[in-house]
Amino acid sequence: MSRVVVVHGVGRQLDTAETLLAELEPALRGGVGLALRRDPTLGGLADGDVACVAYGDLYRESGARGEPYYRAEDVEDGFEADLLEAWWREAARLDPRIPGPDQATGGPGARGAVGRLASRPLTVDRVRRGLHALTRSRFFGAVSERLLISDLKQVSRYFTEPGLRAAARARVEELLTPETRVVVGHSLGSVVAYEALCAVAPAPDRGPLTLVTLGSPLGLAGLVFDRLQPVPGGWPTAVKRWTNLADRGDVVALVRELAPLFGPELQDLTVDNGSEMHSMRAYLTAAQTGTAIATGLAV
Repeated sequence: MSRVVVVHGVGRQLDTAETLLAELEPALRGGVGLALRRDPTLGGLADGDVACVAYGDLYRESGARGEPYYRAEDVEDGFEADLLEAWWREAARLDPRIPGPDQATGGPGARGAVGRLASRPLTVDRVRRGLHALTRSRFFGAVSERLLISDLKQVSRYFTEPGLRAAARARVEELLTPETRVVVGHSLGSVVAYEALCAVAPAPDRGPLTLVTLGSPLGLAGLVFDRLQPVPGGWPTAVKRWTNLADRGDVVALVRELAPLFGPELQDLTVDNGSEMHSMRAYLTAAQTGTAIATGLAV
């Protein structure tokens, strides 16, 4: 049985647990290896210790060929538009070359990290400006507008479709065994992992769990934090240790310190992923991530 369970983020609808494991396990082992070089007393990994949760297929349309060809007109008012603006504002704050929402419209200065597009009339032109700015930023530069809209919709669907949400969390719960020691969640996967662990009660045959969140949007007020189940800000009772890691330039991890929201026991760490600010592989190969995982394995 696996001792480390890894939960992916959006954009993985063509992957299975097997393809994810082939890609992510070497990166995870590399990060743990770096940690063991620094402290050999930490816990290592044996064959079969890592398993990946795959829930991307829940987003695949039956019989559909590839991703729908989304356009700016397909971004819906409310959650999708608000999340787009939150990313847009943060990208502009981090990258001076990117015009922010207020600059683009000639309005007053920024009103904080998270704007509310829904507070203004939604226009396709404004959405286009946001998409244009993001896909030319350092963060989203390799992502097409079509895929960026798809990511918005995947996050939105998780919070608005109870059946999909429950099914994704069930995929995590299925892999949790008495041998599991560490759960790693990246991006939206950190939300799925968090909510799944909140539903897991401590048991006599289950050891203490460590939660490691990477590039997490859990702290994003209004859009993510306030929608968490069962209670925003609750500590998963089965979790003994929680480490949250964020790159300073990660637009998705807009709120990089989660301890003020979830409790002082949570450890927030900053990592440097270079030009791959939100890359799961980059997060996993960081020595800080490896240390958090290896510490959980040593318990």
